[in-house]
Amino acid sequence: MIEKEKVETSKGPAVKTSTKEEESWGEFFKTIFYAFLIAISFRTFVLQPFSIPTESMLKNLMVGDFLLVSKGSYGFTKHSFPFSVPLFSGRIFGSEVERGDVVVFRLPRDPDIYYIKRMIGLPGDKIQTIKGELHLNGVKIPRKRLEDYVRTNEYGFEERFERFEETMPNGKTYITLDKGYTPNKADDSDVFLVPPGHYFAMGDNRDNSLDSRWPKSVGVGYVPDENVIGKAMWITLSFDNKSEIWEFWKWFPAERRERFFSNIN
Repeated sequence: MIEKEKVETSKGPAVKTSTKEEESWGEFFKTIFYAFLIAISFRTFVLQPFSIPTESMLKNLMVGDFLLVSKGSYGFTKHSFPFSVPLFSGRIFGSEVERGDVVVFRLPRDPDIYYIKRMIGLPGDKIQTIKGELHLNGVKIPRKRLEDYVRTNEYGFEERFERFEETMPNGKTYITLDKGYTPNKADDSDVFLVPPGHYFAMGDNRDNSLDSRWPKSVGVGYVPDENVIGKAMWITLSFDNKSEIWEFWKWFPAERRERFFSNIN
């Protein structure tokens, strides 16, 4: 009896300990699942982070900028969700893209690729560049010449860009860069008539941007409304990609530090 009681007593705590361990692991995985669910929901419906890999939006957006895109600015389509899950067609809770907005969209010829450009033309607009200057519906977009943007490029040479302030008919202003007029199809384009349900996108670095001035087969073409993901809102951090990974003191030069937590115009 004594031995039996000892055995039963010894088994009791072991069972309780095992149960507590199982409950502890269960709570851990439940917490991880909920955290994952919250993160995915936040990314899908509120803000999605992106980084800038090219100079097509220079200097407003630079390689190494990390930014947040508002997913609810224009509503939601199937492309708002991971893997473009076709839960519905069209756009829900939609609102119009405004001329001059900086927008992230899925590339029409490859929806797995994200692009970021400035929306210049709305459905029904006529877009044309003449001698490097933007025309909207037959009227030249006003632009003011500013001081040149000068930098040292990756090869150690000085690089100079003409800098302009353009003003859209809705009053939206932004800065563009230009290398100067070149008689080609980018600076002297045909007239583009934006079809219904589409937009016309251009990069701010006008001579270094693959955008709607090039057809869908090789460039962007017209951007379908359902491909629009959201409006670029804020730069959070900006890293100088010319520095080696171990040169941490060079990661944030003055030009980068001033970009932290700044609005995107």
